[in-house]
Amino acid sequence: MRHGFRLQTVRDCVLRFNDAGPTGLLTGKAPGPQPRLAEHHRAELRQVIEAGPIPAAHGVARWRIADLLRWLWDEFRVSLSKQTLGRELRALGFRKLSPRPRHHARGPDAAEAFKNLPAQLAPVAAHEAAGKPIEICWQDEARIGQKNKVTRRWARRGGRSAAPHDQRTRSAHLCGAICPARGKGAALVLPRRTSEAMALHLEEISRTVISGAHAVVLLDQAGWHTSAKRPIPGNITLLPLPPKSPELNPVENTWQYMRDDWLSNRVFASCQDILDHCRFAWNTLVEQPWTIMSIGLRDWVHRS
Repeated sequence: MRHGFRLQTVRDCVLRFNDAGPTGLLTGKAPGPQPRLAEHHRAELRQVIEAGPIPAAHGVARWRIADLLRWLWDEFRVSLSKQTLGRELRALGFRKLSPRPRHHARGPDAAEAFKNLPAQLAPVAAHEAAGKPIEICWQDEARIGQKNKVTRRWARRGGRSAAPHDQRTRSAHLCGAICPARGKGAALVLPRRTSEAMALHLEEISRTVISGAHAVVLLDQAGWHTSAKRPIPGNITLLPLPPKSPELNPVENTWQYMRDDWLSNRVFASCQDILDHCRFAWNTLVEQPWTIMSIGLRDWVHRS
């Protein structure tokens, strides 16, 4: 028995040497069992996830791991555990994320065409900002009120934690603008969204523009933004976003960040309380320029 064992060892060493040379004789890690998902399985799985489910065909409006397990069995007769499929999805680069809302009536190519921003900025660079550096700013408004939101929080599994939720309707409007390249912001807290309020906000933005520079402020096409009655400071040019395309504006992500961290899960006692919390939230944000950069920078904006 001992002689046979040694002979088998010698044979294994010869085979390993023939396959990989001297390095094949080094002791390596055992290969372990073969994965149940082959490369063609992973390729099909990636395509199915990116395309999303067809409710009439798959019976669901979003993919869960349980649904993908069922799909793998129906298509390939491959059976996996939830933990194994979860590891496979993470290895493929997938994470469970909240989708960006997209307006149902938006044109299919309007947003992509707008992302050619150098072409949009060329007329401004040739006239209003001739010979000046251009700062790109983003502007939007958020209604902050007593009828507040509740957000996700850590809690024990098996139950749902409680958070205060008011039903009163007093509110204020936080008008904010960010310059992601500089990590700067300018905001006003106002009672209403009107052309006069927009004029005040543009004056506030103009004071933050670097001396000798010209700011291009990108904003949606709300009526108080496009009103001809509203004066525009000389160091600012307004550039409207395509209609029904709020996902292009990174200030929308800024509002979500501020609500999640500072403005949600609380009850505002009065209008003054709302104003105080809005000021606190915005001032805390502008003290973190790296946060404004992280939220607001977009590759397509600074593409040359």
